[in-house]
Amino acid sequence: MDPRPSEPEGPDPSSPGGFRQGSSTSYGRAAPTMPWPLLLLPLLLLAVSGAQMTRPCFPGCQCEVETFGLFDSFSLTRVDCSGLGPHIVPVPIPLDTAHLDLSSNRLETVNESVLAGPGYTTLAGLDLSHNLLASISPTAFSRLRYLESLDISHNGLAALPAESFTSSPLSDVNLSHNRLREVSVSAFTTHSPGRALHVDLSHNLIHRLVPHPAGASLPAPAIQSLNLAWNRLRTVPDLRDLPLRYLSLDGNPLAAVGPGAFRGLAGLTHLSLGSLQGLPQLAPHGFRELQGLQVLDLSGNPKLKWAGAEVFSGLGSLQELDLSGTGLVPLPEMLLVHLPALQSISVGQGVRCRRLVREGAYPRQPGSSPKVALHCVDPRERAAESPNAL
Repeated sequence: MDPRPSEPEGPDPSSPGGFRQGSSTSYGRAAPTMPWPLLLLPLLLLAVSGAQMTRPCFPGCQCEVETFGLFDSFSLTRVDCSGLGPHIVPVPIPLDTAHLDLSSNRLETVNESVLAGPGYTTLAGLDLSHNLLASISPTAFSRLRYLESLDISHNGLAALPAESFTSSPLSDVNLSHNRLREVSVSAFTTHSPGRALHVDLSHNLIHRLVPHPAGASLPAPAIQSLNLAWNRLRTVPDLRDLPLRYLSLDGNPLAAVGPGAFRGLAGLTHLSLGSLQGLPQLAPHGFRELQGLQVLDLSGNPKLKWAGAEVFSGLGSLQELDLSGTGLVPLPEMLLVHLPALQSISVGQGVRCRRLVREGAYPRQPGSSPKVALHCVDPRERAAESPNAL
């Protein structure tokens, strides 16, 4: 044992981290060392992640700057001019403005001059909701070459001009809570025709959706998500030229859903027909064109009528079915025969039924099928009901 006292800990400029290599404390433990890359890591993370700050802005507005990149090399500005009144437009905005909020300003009209200026060319998001807009100019958004998100909800729009969005690469358009009665699908053709588009037309007065004309000079819009809930549609609109994956027709006065209603929508994966008004009827083979449908919502239809399990014929990919709040319980026999991929059914009051395959105690005979049942569970009772074999 060396009787000499341990060498005191101290800085050593010749070693990484500023500590002597191999030095020990008076307790015999190695002195901690921290390589310089670890010291720089928190600083690098702070530099790369976004930081927010305010900047001078037009009187009454608020300008928030968000910086990105190494050492804040890239910045975008969000401008909030909401709730100031109609006198605010046209409002000058910074050159790097990415989002502009003009909501709740009692604006009655929007045209090209209102949305013109140096900062408007970089806009990616525009909020015009909760105003008094009764109309918009066909060229209102013609200078917004980078606009991706547009919110015109909660206004009084009665018509939508054709080709209103052909100058912008829109991916999200919200026109809900207006007074639209007839809308042309072609109105949603954008500057980027192949880009997925989400359109919300819910809570209007729409009684007719005009299909995209065959042989039109512009391609059909790439609408993948379409919300038509709570309008006045009595029949399923013709949407065959659209690459739809999500469609909501909730709350419409649909009289019936029969064969051919969803022609051309083989790519649809989610369909919602909840809370339909009147006395809706589901005819046999009414969904047969929807080979790719995975989720079907029929909830909230206490007066819904159908003509047997053949209603679901053709839904070979359906995985989830919502029948809560309907008169379609008890479930008909042979239901699972038409729905080979079904995994769960909601039947209301928190009860969910799941597919159950019973192999039995002995191996199946060649060519025989396993016994399939629905196992229903009420979570309120914390107990399983007896399986209902179909």
